[in-house]
Amino acid sequence: MTGAEHKPLAERMRPQSLSEYIGQEHLVGPQGVISNLVASGKVPSMIFWGPPGVGKTTLALLIAKEVNLQFFSLSAIQAGVKEVRQVLDAAKKLGKALLFIDEIHRFNKSQQDALLGAVENGTITLIGATTENPSFEVIPALLSRCQVYVLKEFSAQELLQIVQHALINDSLLKQKEVLLTETHSLLQFSGGDARKLLNLLELAINSENKSPVAITDALVQKVIQQKTPKYDKNGEQHYDIISAFIKSMRGSDPNAAVYYLARMLKGGEDVKFIARRMLILASEDIGNANPTALVLANNCFQAVNVIGMPEARILLSQTAIYLATSPKSNASYAAIDAALAAVDKSGDLSVPLHLRNAPTKLMKNLDYGKNYKYAHSFDGNFAEQEFLPDDLSNTKFYEPGNNDRENAIRKWLRNLWKGKYNY
Repeated sequence: MTGAEHKPLAERMRPQSLSEYIGQEHLVGPQGVISNLVASGKVPSMIFWGPPGVGKTTLALLIAKEVNLQFFSLSAIQAGVKEVRQVLDAAKKLGKALLFIDEIHRFNKSQQDALLGAVENGTITLIGATTENPSFEVIPALLSRCQVYVLKEFSAQELLQIVQHALINDSLLKQKEVLLTETHSLLQFSGGDARKLLNLLELAINSENKSPVAITDALVQKVIQQKTPKYDKNGEQHYDIISAFIKSMRGSDPNAAVYYLARMLKGGEDVKFIARRMLILASEDIGNANPTALVLANNCFQAVNVIGMPEARILLSQTAIYLATSPKSNASYAAIDAALAAVDKSGDLSVPLHLRNAPTKLMKNLDYGKNYKYAHSFDGNFAEQEFLPDDLSNTKFYEPGNNDRENAIRKWLRNLWKGKYNY
């Protein structure tokens, strides 16, 4: 048996050049940013953010090959600071190398800190791969030294293109005649992951001792011993059910909220995705009607990252019920959208002179900060003065919601501003 026969189909079909790479046209197409960087020979350190199986590792390998850099690979699950330093020492001896770190979001702060110097001085070109938002999972110092590129999920058309490419080009698959009769289950169970897709295709083909082999939904389901799930994390049900979940909490129905939560959990939805959506709702739909909602939702998001399933279901249920039974207000959401619209319309208006910072004598001579009233020097820690640019004077962006807490805020603002904003 040759070495190739030991390798899974996904490994055998790994592209050997950027021209063979399928998908991510915005990055590696003719006008793609990574294509242009590779062509220039000046590839910066990068973070690839995207779901599993969309080609992050393959793209890193191809970049190293195209720019002629020694390729080192570490898995954040298995590697520690020691392994990182060993690679950095090897890179120093070479003068330059490319280090790929899979699941870089699993590196703790000290592990990420260990990379900073080598990235800064150019000893390594770092490419980190993550399925999580790098803004939350990568330390700011490292993130500021890397370009973040988002890798998109494969479309159904791209996945089928990958399958057809394998059937035509793989020497082992060509030994059997394969008829691609049905593809729904093949695409469904791969979940948009090209690696799973190809390995499932090979498994289905090898399960049949005849030629031709007809790839059907029934064959795929028989091979993996599962029926097509009614909840598809990557399909229409995913969007319909998360929409129903959000609208149930917004509509103050805890019973519907926990039902749709259960549907998502049974379907294998990522608990962090659910918690993240509740975190958004806590501000967008509750806001200052109950500020504790945001605190609880944030704690829930942090906690499910630590705990995981099955216990995370309890935290998610508690938070969903709390949000559903909380008073509602979208006033903060409406306020920032109104302010953004005003900025778009009015442009960069001048900040009033009395509000400007005056760190130099020249600025003081130009009346920067002159006549500013320091609130704490006045009764009630308030002094009426104009804070908006002249062209937006008296413009009200925040309209408190009709709930106990924001009605109290409305009354407080009305007493302070004496009709200025018409609260």
